[in-house]
Amino acid sequence: MDSTATRPGPARTPTNPASGRRSRVPVVGGAAAMVLVGSSAAVSRVLVDAPLFTAQALRYAIAAAVLVLIARVRGVPIRRPRGAEWLWLTAVAATGLVLFNVALVRGAAHAEPAVLAVAVACVPVLLGVVGPALERRRPRARLVVAAVVVTAGAVLVEGTGHADAVGIAWAVVTLVCEAGFTLLAVPVLRRHGPWGVSLHAVWIGAVLFAALAVPLEGWGAVGQLDGADLLTVAYLAVLVTAVAFVLWYGAVGALGSDRAGLLTGLAPVAAAGAGVAGGLALPGVGVWAGIAVVGVGLVLGLRAGTVDGPASPAPTRRSPCVVRSSASPRSRSAPL
Repeated sequence: MDSTATRPGPARTPTNPASGRRSRVPVVGGAAAMVLVGSSAAVSRVLVDAPLFTAQALRYAIAAAVLVLIARVRGVPIRRPRGAEWLWLTAVAATGLVLFNVALVRGAAHAEPAVLAVAVACVPVLLGVVGPALERRRPRARLVVAAVVVTAGAVLVEGTGHADAVGIAWAVVTLVCEAGFTLLAVPVLRRHGPWGVSLHAVWIGAVLFAALAVPLEGWGAVGQLDGADLLTVAYLAVLVTAVAFVLWYGAVGALGSDRAGLLTGLAPVAAAGAGVAGGLALPGVGVWAGIAVVGVGLVLGLRAGTVDGPASPAPTRRSPCVVRSSASPRSRSAPL
């Protein structure tokens, strides 16, 4: 008898279409979040003359109320922060929400909008290098290369501009704050999940903005918001904050900060599309080229085989002499 007849062949994992669909859910969610964030650029122009801190405090207060309501309806548990978690969540709100908005306003006085946009476009590279360290793993070369490609495409979409030394400094602050919104949430995301991190970040942000609004803009600043301002604040609170934050942190928890970071390249693409929808001229050849480059970077970093979780453990080696009648499913922890 041929000895190979009784030798067990390599175990085959049956194809599960449902598993493939589930693996795409965080990618679609993260992409939707970035489209909402990018498209908000056109809407936010309505608030140019509105009291900044008051409008933002109202925005995040509404977002917190919406998140609480939906979480209760859906039965999503919200855990109370403990110990150092307060520091991480406060840092997310202080940098990713408050300081980020301040940097945009102050930086606009010293730099053209494209300069600040280019700074934000560098976020995928920063997340691709620093994010894995916070998740206790090494950066993946292919994802870092993909992040560079996405960033290059985003820069082509945004264009370049002029800035003085102060403007460049504010641009760097903007980059750090935008990356901090994701990176500072990584240590608490596993326990609190996307709903908990989003809710705690926005209510802390509302408190911080209110603490700035009262002494700097006064109690009566709310009365300066007209109907268009209030509608804009409501849109930003519900879609760009409550919905987008949960979708984004869900993507970060499932994909890892480095892979999810690639999706931030969609924000400038969405901003360009929103501008056209708002009546601006069609983008030029350079913008279309940038959109194509962003697409190439996303395909490189998110293609099949790279969306199966933020940190896959090393497979356990099995003896070739052991035959298992059934394979037990591998458990995976994902805060979704």
